[in-house]
Amino acid sequence: MLNKTQFSADFYENLPYKPYCSDDLGHGIIIRPKRTAIQKQYIQHNPPCLITSLVFDIDRSDAYFAWSDANLPTPTWIAKNPKNCHAHIGYMLAMPVCTTHRARQNVIEYLAKIEQAYSLALGADRGYSGLITKNPCHTAWENHIFDVDPYELNYLADFVELQELKTDLKEVSGLGRNCMMFDNVRFWAYEAIRAFISGSYDVWHREVLNVAINANGAFIQPLPYSEVKATAKSIARWVWRNTNSAEFQSRFSVMQTTRANIGVQKANPSKGGKARSQQYSDIRQEALKLHIMGKSIKEITEILNVHRNSVSKWIKNP
Repeated sequence: MLNKTQFSADFYENLPYKPYCSDDLGHGIIIRPKRTAIQKQYIQHNPPCLITSLVFDIDRSDAYFAWSDANLPTPTWIAKNPKNCHAHIGYMLAMPVCTTHRARQNVIEYLAKIEQAYSLALGADRGYSGLITKNPCHTAWENHIFDVDPYELNYLADFVELQELKTDLKEVSGLGRNCMMFDNVRFWAYEAIRAFISGSYDVWHREVLNVAINANGAFIQPLPYSEVKATAKSIARWVWRNTNSAEFQSRFSVMQTTRANIGVQKANPSKGGKARSQQYSDIRQEALKLHIMGKSIKEITEILNVHRNSVSKWIKNP
């Protein structure tokens, strides 16, 4: 079981080698070795592309009791501002989760759904980027360390009802951004690789990175560049190596079939208003994904065979 001394040691061990940190967020954040950063009031708690703890920002005077009111498990720590009682609530994970998709995609999505459900249950700030936290080892805060083991994902999931990840660009946050960016870029890459495979890998990698940067720029709270770069590298490598594999051909075939089905639904009005409403929603979502990937309104119009006014309206009001 964790005690305060063990927690401090584990928290320090999990820090990046050179975390972002600050004593005053109004003056920005800086990068320092972790032996220096641990002395700052705010600190980056997760290494790049790795989740060791889930942290939630509660901007209410009753923040300390938010987990209890929501019937969630006891946090690993709470760092509370003694002036306004706002707090960061942290859950340390038993096994870190890689966010560069070297791990299985379903594990990342599973953690993202847990994070989303806890954020909603706690009433946490959905705009919180998750990059830095109130340092639970700093005396500026009223810190509470609880005598609990680091948590397994399945245990955390037992306390909430998991839902599909948000896709509205105004709502998607936390790890949901990783999943959304990864899906958008990889689906683009499955088809785009055909125009690059006869050239050099470096050109292909730069193109994937540019698409990933465009996708990340659509979020209200963009991901750190290190995560965008790592995800783009992961996608570029996998697609480049597996273009001619059976698995790749299967995924590409599924994507093409889905696109064809959308076209059939558009041409077939006989399935009633509910079906037409669903296919309208599918086309709208497809248009938003293409927009995130950097496609122009004209390009989206040609790909989906819809009027440019519709595309323009969808993009302005996602």
